[in-house]
Amino acid sequence: MSTQYSKSGDPARSLALLWRTTEPTSRRRTPDLSVDRIVAVASEMADADGIGALSMRRVAERLGVGTMSLYTYVPGKGELVDLMLDAAYAGLYRDGLPEPWREALRAVAHANRRLYLDHPWMLQVSSARLLGPGLMAKYEMELSAVDGVGLSDVEMDSTVNLVTGYVEGAVRRAVEVAELERSSGLTDGQWWAVHGPLLGTFANEERFPVASRVGSAAGQEHQAVYEPEHEFAFGLERVLDGVQALVDSRAGEDDVTRG
Repeated sequence: MSTQYSKSGDPARSLALLWRTTEPTSRRRTPDLSVDRIVAVASEMADADGIGALSMRRVAERLGVGTMSLYTYVPGKGELVDLMLDAAYAGLYRDGLPEPWREALRAVAHANRRLYLDHPWMLQVSSARLLGPGLMAKYEMELSAVDGVGLSDVEMDSTVNLVTGYVEGAVRRAVEVAELERSSGLTDGQWWAVHGPLLGTFANEERFPVASRVGSAAGQEHQAVYEPEHEFAFGLERVLDGVQALVDSRAGEDDVTRG
């Protein structure tokens, strides 16, 4: 899964488009064409075919306009990808977050997971330098999950990055498994039913006793080598346990100070 980078276009143009400081218009006044519509159509295409298949020419064809008309609104693919990312982030927390903080972080994790599963192409684009309103609103909401629980500002930032980073890694694996199943035409269980016995002649329990025992137990439990839902939930709770320990330690420090 190759990585493309946000901000591969002109930063000044991207920022102007992201924050809508100017709204480009076509000299020909193409009906129903706007930055928002271009972004929506491009996102639909990336959802269906992946970011690698996206091009300004293909987007223009889908919209029924000439490629040069598209460039009037969006300077290039780099800027378009920036807009697509930010638009996806913008709608992430329309219903806010629950309380207390652990439930809020759990909601953050599940919201990010849904986002990546709905738009797998986002896993192929680094947004390290994206500074749009959608991303800023997302970051603001995620920080609010741990605001006021006793963490420093730096710890709040690191906690949000810990949770969202865990989600990205977990979903990346799940997406890769799904893509492998799609391309091979076999589910994980079907593949192992065919090839497992052959592997067992090499990787047997005499040679790998612990791996064989644990692998068999997990396989029987999940009816698969890797069960994305279980692994995500299990890992997330361990991440939250770690944050809980940090929050509790800060509360203990406050008690000592007051004492």
